[in-house]
Formats: sequence, structure tokens, C-alpha cells
Amino acid sequence: MPADLAVIGLGHLGLPLAQAAVAAGIDTIGYDESGRARDLAIGRIPDGGTEGTLTAADVRRMLSKGFRPTADPAELGRVRTAVICAPTPLGADSSLDLGQVADAARALAARLRPHTTVILESPAYPGATEEFLRPLLEEGSGLRAGRDFHLAYSPSRLDPGNRLHGYHHTPKVIGGLTPACTESAAAFYGRLTDKVVRARGPREAETVQLLETNYRHVNIALVNEMAVLCHDLGVDLWDVIRCAETKPYGFQAFRPGPGVGGHGIPLDPEHLPHPTRTPGHPLRMVGLAREINNRMPGYVIQRAAALLNEHGKSARGARVMLLGVTYKPDIADQEGSPAQEIATRLMEMGAAVSYHDPYVPHWRVLGHPVPRADSLYEAAAGADLTILLQHHRTYDLQGLAVKAQLLLDTRGATPAGAAHRL
Repeated sequence: MPADLAVIGLGHLGLPLAQAAVAAGIDTIGYDESGRARDLAIGRIPDGGTEGTLTAADVRRMLSKGFRPTADPAELGRVRTAVICAPTPLGADSSLDLGQVADAARALAARLRPHTTVILESPAYPGATEEFLRPLLEEGSGLRAGRDFHLAYSPSRLDPGNRLHGYHHTPKVIGGLTPACTESAAAFYGRLTDKVVRARGPREAETVQLLETNYRHVNIALVNEMAVLCHDLGVDLWDVIRCAETKPYGFQAFRPGPGVGGHGIPLDPEHLPHPTRTPGHPLRMVGLAREINNRMPGYVIQRAAALLNEHGKSARGARVMLLGVTYKPDIADQEGSPAQEIATRLMEMGAAVSYHDPYVPHWRVLGHPVPRADSLYEAAAGADLTILLQHHRTYDLQGLAVKAQLLLDTRGATPAGAAHRL
């Protein structure tokens, strides 16, 4: 059966896009060659899923409105628009691994029809749409991009768990290979969002995501350094931020934490493919920001050990409970969460680690299951140290601060004076 849209890759990017499309009345199929399509077809979130805030009930509603998950690539030959949302994790050399994008492109190219609009949403380096994706589509289909089919890039701006800025209310940036490509992609996204922003081309659109992601990491690194400095000076950083954010211009508040997680990966030109590199001109601030942010789990361990020592206890043999092991509040996604490294370091120091997270029923570290606390208050009362890593809305931090023997708050979420803040 023909469809208006094929979403290729049903993970943290693809499934929310499919949800928005279905809600807008767009006839949508979702293609994923893994077992995810099978699970979604029966209304189940795949194990280890990274779908943000989508629940099984959300998926069942999508199915009831005509959403069709499939692992059959033949379905890709009967759509008007195809959006590639395959993951692009960092490879061993710190460059983006576009292997799954290539697989998606080959599956689509073998069935690509004239006049189809193809859009890449996966994180990619500037030039990837033209230099990497375009040849795969043209060689596999015998068609020419910009003449026989439309090709464009649109950076994803999903913010899982954000209740104010959903898909409909977040402007969508579009950069097409030709003006006609841009307009075709804009016509599609105009059905999903209030505002479409046209970039000059795909390279500009790709670089938008590069800038937005690096902006976040650089500013988080700044406040992470400020957290360490303010602790050494005996200054309440959280009060500093509260006051600073009243400035109506020139300042945007960022807050420190135990590390930086999520799917938005800071990218330095040093790790771009050779034709796109700028030799001798790396984004030094990005590399430094990554270094600073990667140090934060170790700093949390340092602070934890110092707190235990101040209360006459050693990290070895201490009972330590971690609260919130996801990378963002109120979602189940653990991608890049600093909780893994913090738990690993604690275990290596000889601590007995447990955890609590309403969104994570099972958690493994170093290949072994970590005990999950059933009764939060009882577990906090029995732990030598409780560390808040993620502030889920369900946590009553004031009550928790009363029950916990010792509480280290890495998010600045507890009432002033109720816990030791990062």
C-alpha cells in the first residue's frame, strides 16, 4: 500500500518523527531492519529502546491511526517522502560512524522512484549529504539528485521530555541540494511544524546542528569549571546562577552536573573526514569542553569520597545509592549517562552500589546487575551516601534529604542547605 512518508530508523529520532507525522494525518510507514519494527508492530517498546518519552500506549495509538512498522525494504518503493533517521554514534577514532546511514541509503536506493523527496535527519558532518549520501542514492537507483529526486538535510531538534517545545512548536531548518529540493522538503515539514527555516544549502543545515550541539557542550563545560572553582572558594554557584540569569541580555543560564549524556555529540573538525577538515584550525574550545565535561564523573567520585571521609567512613565497603541513572529527567534513555562511569569507579573503589530510577527497572554495570532499591526512603536511610545524578519529577527531594544519612546533589535541585551540592 502506498504511503506519504517512510521513516527509516525507528530509534530516538525516527519514532518521534513518525508520531508527529501520524498525528498530522500523514500516512506513515516506519522501516527498521532490526527487530524493532516487529516489536513496535505489536505495540511494544523494544528492549533497550531510546524512544525518549514515547510509551507503549503512544505506539498503540499510532498503530490505531495507521502507522505501519516494517522490516520489508520493498515498502520503501511506494512512498513520496523518505526521512533517514539512522543513528550515527562516535567511532573508535572519535569520528561519526555513518555505517547505519549507508545501510539505510542502500535499502532506499534500490527502490527509489523519480520525484521522491529524500531527507537526512541523522547527525552528520558538513558535506555528508552531498559527499556521502548522494553517491549512494544515485549509484543504487540510477537517478540523479536534484533532477530526478529531491535531496535535503534537516537537523533534528528533538528535546525528549520537554513539554514546552514539542515537534509542532520547534522551527525546522531545511537545506536542499537545489532550491526545488529545499521547497519540497519545506512543504513536507510545513505539515508538522509552525515554522520552517530555509538554509542556503545542505552544508549550512548540517553545520547548524554542529553549532547547536557544540554551543551546549561548551557552555556546560564553563559552568562545570565554575562548579569546581566555586566549591574551592566556598561560593554557592547555584545562587550565582540564580542571580545571573536575571540579566535580560547577553546571558543564558546553563547548569553543572555529573557529566554530559544524550545523543548530541560534540564534534571537532579534527575528527571530520579529510575533504571536510580544516587542517590547523580545530575548534579548540570544543575539544577542551569535551575534556572538561569528561572529567566530571571523576570529580563526583572525588567529592563523594571526601564526604564519606569527613563523616569517618571509607569508600571501600560504603553503601552508596545512585538516584536517577538516565541522561535526562523523566525519560528512560540512558545514552551517554555519566551514571555508568560513576558506578564503575565506585565499585572499583570497593563500594557497594545500588540505584533507584522510576524509569529503569533493570540496570547493569560491568556486566553485572546492580541492586535496585524498592523503597526509596528506606534505602536512603540505610545508605552511607546517596548521590542524586538525575532529578526526576517523582523525587521528593526535601523528604529525601531528611531521610538520607548523607546526600550529594549533583543537580542543584535540593532546597538550600538540605544537601551537599556539587
